[in-house]
Amino acid sequence: MAKNPNKKQTTNGFYPRATSTATEYGATSKPSAADRKLPPAEEHLQKTSFEEVPLRTACLTYLGFYLLMILGYLNQLLFVPKVAKEKNREGYVSLYDAFESFYSRYVYRRIRDCWNRPICSVPGAELTLKDRVTPDYGWSFEFTGTETRCLNLGSYNYLGFAEATGACADNSEKTCRELGLALCSPRVELGTTQLHLDLEKLTARYLGVEDAIVFGMGFATNALNLPSILSPGCLVLSDEKNHASIILGLRLSGATIKVFKHNNMKDLERVLRQNIVYGNPKAGGKPWKKVLIIVEGVYSMEGSICRLPEIIALKKKYKAYLYLDEAHSIGALGPNGGGIVDYFGEDPKDVDILMGTFTKSFGSAGGYLAGTKKLVDFLRTNSHAHCYAATMSPPVAQQIYTSMSTIMGLDGSDIGRRKINQLARNTRYFRKRLAQMGVITYGHEDSPVVPMLVYLFSKIGAVVRTLTTRNIAVVGVGFPATPIMEGRIRYCLSAAHTKEQLDYALDVIDEISDNLGLKYSRKPKDPNPIEY
Repeated sequence: MAKNPNKKQTTNGFYPRATSTATEYGATSKPSAADRKLPPAEEHLQKTSFEEVPLRTACLTYLGFYLLMILGYLNQLLFVPKVAKEKNREGYVSLYDAFESFYSRYVYRRIRDCWNRPICSVPGAELTLKDRVTPDYGWSFEFTGTETRCLNLGSYNYLGFAEATGACADNSEKTCRELGLALCSPRVELGTTQLHLDLEKLTARYLGVEDAIVFGMGFATNALNLPSILSPGCLVLSDEKNHASIILGLRLSGATIKVFKHNNMKDLERVLRQNIVYGNPKAGGKPWKKVLIIVEGVYSMEGSICRLPEIIALKKKYKAYLYLDEAHSIGALGPNGGGIVDYFGEDPKDVDILMGTFTKSFGSAGGYLAGTKKLVDFLRTNSHAHCYAATMSPPVAQQIYTSMSTIMGLDGSDIGRRKINQLARNTRYFRKRLAQMGVITYGHEDSPVVPMLVYLFSKIGAVVRTLTTRNIAVVGVGFPATPIMEGRIRYCLSAAHTKEQLDYALDVIDEISDNLGLKYSRKPKDPNPIEY
């Protein structure tokens, strides 16, 4: 879409306000099992992009990183680093990994201002950054006392419920006055209220399963519950791009972990078949106690969508269990906001354990596990997160209850439906415009997580800083969250974004992509204007 040099600026000086409401997009109801047709694997792959880096760019990326390393070693040799030294540690293992310590001091520190940026507003379509400066090249920061209002392209506010006004905020405030800010107790002691029970019933209804259990922290939902489900003698097939919370939970469980290539169904079947045939080598080849496949709905760093129909087929073929992490897909995908299961029209009963978090689409905090009543009853007795961790705060639970009710239309309005349709529309428009520019993006065309590859470490800092000067807040992602050579800018889209806001951001991204040389893609570009 061509830039408009006559575009009017608003009073805040960085992008025009919306002038109209969104038009509905996509399906309006879930198709029946008889009418539904699953998209074939080929169609799914066509909608997913993982373009390889050009050879020249790869060479420059390696060269730039090695140059940073060399400068770092010279700096360390000639100047005493401003860090604490380990003392009286003779005979003990070092507390810190040598490479990670070096990386933090001499590589990450150079662009440290691009991460952990403090805000002083709700993370809605816009947010307010607290300005800060560093007098010593990233060793420390000082606040300037000023603030910058920015377009927010970095928060997981997929459905736009993270607002300080409206039904969610009003109901949470009322609950806060009635039940307080915290219950200061685990669920099994004094931490269960009628609100928690109602939320679990609503979550089960929303997902289409028998029962659900909620927890106060999303990360802990994986990390503290997987050890309750698994034990030594169990086999786990884990996607190589699974989240750190899953990896931690699997390590704590003591189960045998086999990793398969990201979203590669042939590799998953190979690993699955091989390990089932040969059995548990630690038990003399005896069968595994349990075989569990763990995948995510939407992968937060890749923007890809799991191939759920094929995974369910493999699960049934080899009599394995399936654990599905829907942290980024629940609410954000599917005609009814039901996540990846709803997106593919699958039966939720074909997924043995449904996991998700409330920190993204619901604008709150915490997580859930859902499935059969037998499973949930087992977790209520054996889950460390249920028995020992502090319960979910009442106003947090109320935020989830209100936003989920809105998505389901239980409030009598079509707000939830319009939000789901608006997010789908924004996602496809934004991704198509980026592809038309010639930048490399990863992931599925329907994923609201949009990673744009910049590769060079220095370009992560350049893009984040430049966009901030143009009142756009984004997230730069580098090692260890991604491979060292795959630095990227991750855009997260929201139903709260208007076309005018997206157009402003895309025009700025197009401009800096020219200036910084970010148009690496060699794919053919669509010459036609992209329709919203």
